[in-house]
Amino acid sequence: MFPAGMSGENISFARTSGGIPVLVEKIPGSESAGYMVGVRTGSRDESKDVMGISHLLEHVVFRETENYTSYQMSKVMEGAGGEMNAFTGREMTAFFAVTIKETKDIAKNAVADVVAAPLIKEDGTEMEKKIVIQELSMIENEPEMYIQDLFLSNMWRGHPLSQDEGGKIDIVKGLDHNDLRKYYEERYGAPNLCVFAAGDVDKKNVLSWAEENFDPLSGKMNIKRERPSVPKASYSFTKNKSEHYHAAMGFPAYDPDHPDRVPLMILSAIIGSGTSSRLFQEVREKKALVYSVYNKVEQHSDAGIMYTTLSSTEENLIEAIETTAKVYADIRDNGLEKEELRRTKNLLKGAIVRSMESTDRHLYRLGIEYLLSGKYQTMSERLKGISDVSEEDVMRVAGDVIKGSTLNVSVLGRKNKDIEKFNVSRLDL
Repeated sequence: MFPAGMSGENISFARTSGGIPVLVEKIPGSESAGYMVGVRTGSRDESKDVMGISHLLEHVVFRETENYTSYQMSKVMEGAGGEMNAFTGREMTAFFAVTIKETKDIAKNAVADVVAAPLIKEDGTEMEKKIVIQELSMIENEPEMYIQDLFLSNMWRGHPLSQDEGGKIDIVKGLDHNDLRKYYEERYGAPNLCVFAAGDVDKKNVLSWAEENFDPLSGKMNIKRERPSVPKASYSFTKNKSEHYHAAMGFPAYDPDHPDRVPLMILSAIIGSGTSSRLFQEVREKKALVYSVYNKVEQHSDAGIMYTTLSSTEENLIEAIETTAKVYADIRDNGLEKEELRRTKNLLKGAIVRSMESTDRHLYRLGIEYLLSGKYQTMSERLKGISDVSEEDVMRVAGDVIKGSTLNVSVLGRKNKDIEKFNVSRLDL
């Protein structure tokens, strides 16, 4: 049977004999097939002495497996008309491959080889460490991404969710292949694995493949997590040589199981998704205070946030932050404009429909949603969930989430006394 909150619509759920969840979405008429293995371990689950090990391991397993070198795997995948990749998050690591349907067995074999048969050698580990260190060094030179890391670190300060997904350079330098092998053998196993497939795929075939390749893995550690406490209002400033200033500001919100998660998404979109949104119109179009501004919701298995990111000049930054706070307060205190809810619902529905036109997106959403919540909604269920939201729902969430007592603000930019000493209590929330 499906986990609570899941239903058919070409999606099947089963477990291997070893207990690994297997979700398969058959897409009628699809010309491609994709396979993904998610591992329930990420930067949140690392001790401070090995911060970055999940991300480094994600790199190293591609270096060499029992059947392929990295170059051989690249040739095989590209020759099959496909691509293979992986990602590490705060709560998961995932490996996936997508090919044309005629060569889908190659995608399956490649994913199985990387997850179940990596060699994790010393020379490969040392080589990938150099690449990862370069990647981490570049993050500070990409302020649009860096400010989000800084904001999350500030929001969840003192909790493992604050730990960067890539880790710290000085710690990564000290990791070796023995550390990675130990981490792999502890965590890569039935309690932490989930298998996903989408496109031109067969559920019995996928289940058999999962049982054969992943049930034998040794990892038995059952990862336990502590829910973060609600953070208080805070401000952080980080010096950077970028000509522009970047800011992120927002509030703790809801986890994926919260009954108001959909009204929260709609509220966030009204605030700052699209060029007709409140923030884009007020902060950029009317006042020209920023180059870019948008609002988003980010969720973890037991927590969530709603926040804004913006880029501005030194002379405009503080006014941009103040104007953003006024937009928050206005929607909370004065409600929605005529047609705003209908327009935003259609915006979100359109984004969902368009995003699901590829096997890659089906696979990604299937995996992310299940790994975070243990559930999966079909497209029709998601669209209905949006349709069912009322203005009262959105306003209830606005009153619950938008609070000066929990507003966190992070700023990245050059040294400036006024900006460095900014106090969030001056914002009218």
